[in-house]
Amino acid sequence: MTDFFDALETRSPDQREAAQMAALPGQLAHAKQNSAAFADILRDIDVSGIQSRAALTRIPVTRKSELLERQRAKRQHDVFGGFATLMRGPAMSRVFASPGPIYEPEGTSKDYWRAGRALFAAGFRAGELVHNSFSYHMTPGAFILESGAHAVGCTVFPAGTGQTEQQLEAMVDLKPAGYTGTPSFLRILLEKAKEGSVDISSLNKASVGGEACPPSLTAWFKEHGVDVYQTYATADLGLVAYETASREGLVLDEGVIVEIVRPGTGTPVADGEVGELVVTSLNPAYPLIRFGTGDLSAILSGTCPTGRTAPRIKGWMGRADQTTKIKGMFVHASQVADIVKRFPQILKARLVVSGEMANDQMCLQVEATEVADGLREQIETVMREVTKLRGQVQVVRPGSLPNDGKVIEDARSYR
Repeated sequence: MTDFFDALETRSPDQREAAQMAALPGQLAHAKQNSAAFADILRDIDVSGIQSRAALTRIPVTRKSELLERQRAKRQHDVFGGFATLMRGPAMSRVFASPGPIYEPEGTSKDYWRAGRALFAAGFRAGELVHNSFSYHMTPGAFILESGAHAVGCTVFPAGTGQTEQQLEAMVDLKPAGYTGTPSFLRILLEKAKEGSVDISSLNKASVGGEACPPSLTAWFKEHGVDVYQTYATADLGLVAYETASREGLVLDEGVIVEIVRPGTGTPVADGEVGELVVTSLNPAYPLIRFGTGDLSAILSGTCPTGRTAPRIKGWMGRADQTTKIKGMFVHASQVADIVKRFPQILKARLVVSGEMANDQMCLQVEATEVADGLREQIETVMREVTKLRGQVQVVRPGSLPNDGKVIEDARSYR
């Protein structure tokens, strides 16, 4: 592949890192000065000194639950909970509502959500018609992809959701080249078209999101004449990562700084280890800093074979919120992290909950560099202190716990 959305995609990794770290103090100062939420969160932090990834970890992770709590607390005065820096009027084109409800602002800058990069990588080009089947009702999904299509130079048919027969009729008449929407609805459209001998062969590419799209489903779409590419975006952050023709992970967007942290903490893990995706947005209108997405992923080594040099992630690998109820008590990943912090010998831990209903048992498996006398008993005491529950401790050799991002594994039988 020899063409790219812009020159940013092919910068050297060192150039990109230097540019993003140079932009970070200014973005943090802007957020601290113009966002009531970050004025509070960053109150005791000298943001001028945050010029590296190591320094960035001084800032606590803000998770969606906290964003919702702040919005609820300030709903009468500021529906955005103090996170947005722009006011309603000429600078704010739309307001959206996601489940919660969580309200998100949309600024007026071109391709505000930065989705054009993902569509270009998926083969969308100027002059083509895009059939957009994301919902145009309250949530921003449809508008994220529509603005990206316009940035590429495409025309958009705002199909929205449902009304399959009418959507197929429009496809026959308008002959779109591309589709944006969920993979499940695209499959419905293709199956219905085949059943009714409806010709929608003009459709040859798609950018899908909102659901997992495993390789087996991508292959099914290919067999039906459509090259499907995954786009990972959120209502809060806009584009985070996107798939390319290499089919080797998802390339990170140029407008975000991404960390992978151990679930329940703000501590980054080594490249290749599965953890929670934490994103710092360089968007001045909605400057989310160390925003915990709640999604699991891992950094891939090397760069994309297409020539794009940004880091890559493996894609969506599950949810990081592993809160579970044991003997009537909620246990959180952050509590497991609290236990680990008290023992420098522990490299990694995994709480396994087993047994049948009403007979819960929990075992904390820990990778440890050394096993001193009484270590298990000490850990069990701290585990009881933190969780208010009794459990066993099993020490295992370093590197033996699965690399799947799980801090709490619910292995109970509910038969």
